[in-house]
Amino acid sequence: MVVSSSKPHFHVTAGLLWQNGMVLIAKRREGSHLAGYWEFPGGKQEEGETLEECLEREIREELGADVRAGKRLLTVEHEYEDRIISLYLFQCTHLNGDLKPLACEEMKWVYPEDMTQYRFPPPDEKIIERLSKESWSNGVLE
Repeated sequence: MVVSSSKPHFHVTAGLLWQNGMVLIAKRREGSHLAGYWEFPGGKQEEGETLEECLEREIREELGADVRAGKRLLTVEHEYEDRIISLYLFQCTHLNGDLKPLACEEMKWVYPEDMTQYRFPPPDEKIIERLSKESWSNGVLE
């Protein structure tokens, strides 16, 4: 991918949270970039924090629960008209707290094979496409 230096480049994290063979997705709020689209929970990295710290903070803010960011599964790059995104996907472990939609419109547990029924931003679609080629087994990417 050719990266244009005139566009801001954001490092964004996303987490795979599992429950009973389903993955958690969240719907972006009205007024946000790509409002109404579904995404893997996470968000933009702030200065001075690691990608893992970013993901753990974002999930706490968005969903009110503590998670541990585990293994980084993959990274995808996407260039929008006005920005460039590097999206880092991590396997996550739910530590404590009830997951609830605090800073997102809605959240849902979905089976991986049903994700095509939802509208995702292009970077998340790239993740789904890559993961669909992998083997999902009992909440762990093999």
